[in-house]
Amino acid sequence: MREIDVKLVEDKVFEECGRIAVQYDPGILEGFRKAYEEETDERSRAAVKMLLENAEIAEKERIPICQDTGLVIVWLKVGQEVHFVNGSLYEAVHNGVRRSYTENCLRASAVDDPLFDRKNTKDNTPAVIYTEITEGDRVVIELMAKGFGSENKSAVKMLTPAEGEEGVRAFVLDTIRNAGPNACPPFIVGVGIGGTFDSCAVLSKRALLRPLHEGNSDPRYRKLEDELLEAANRLKVGPMGFHGKTTALKVQIEYAPTHIAGLPCAVNMCCHVCRHAKAVI
Repeated sequence: MREIDVKLVEDKVFEECGRIAVQYDPGILEGFRKAYEEETDERSRAAVKMLLENAEIAEKERIPICQDTGLVIVWLKVGQEVHFVNGSLYEAVHNGVRRSYTENCLRASAVDDPLFDRKNTKDNTPAVIYTEITEGDRVVIELMAKGFGSENKSAVKMLTPAEGEEGVRAFVLDTIRNAGPNACPPFIVGVGIGGTFDSCAVLSKRALLRPLHEGNSDPRYRKLEDELLEAANRLKVGPMGFHGKTTALKVQIEYAPTHIAGLPCAVNMCCHVCRHAKAVI
């Protein structure tokens, strides 16, 4: 049995929340540069150039990439041979978020009651936490800061098995089209297929954590990712909605077993920032 002080978890969450607020994933920057070189629409090219300039300023001056610094979602993969000491694991996660958002002067966007009071918690807590027990004695922390311009344009649909691949394609593309400029393209699009009404939505969000250079390990799903990306870019939403060539940088699919009577599908839209990080203890 390995003992891990929960303060280590808190410090990792603190560090990564602060970093992803000001620093783009390298794969996204590479996608921007490719889009800039290939773009022929003058306004769209100017928009991509501004995104690249914004990325440089944000990292250099340590200021947020976007004013919406997101709601924090954390996935904890906890080895079954780990014993946490000196406090609550979940409270450590919340403390890491709390410290990072207050000490780094990041915008606090969490409200305590979604319908009636809607009082800001003033420190961007609580985080949304998912926990998975795995083998071994390590703790893997994956987190993202999800802005709601894109989150609000996400969707879930309970397709029937008869709708099949074409039903999935139509739903994904309709969701991207409906998102339009409001979700701040170029997008990274997470797609969850299978599971249940709730779990396919989590799958679609987890899909956003995958590095952009990696396709799905199943060649059939990888082919579908590539074809959906091509179709999304033919929609001509374009960078920041200026109708250029690059509506999306990547479509990423995760799938899970489901019931014989169902084909759940979720699309989690993500703006061009797609802030996420991974740390291992």
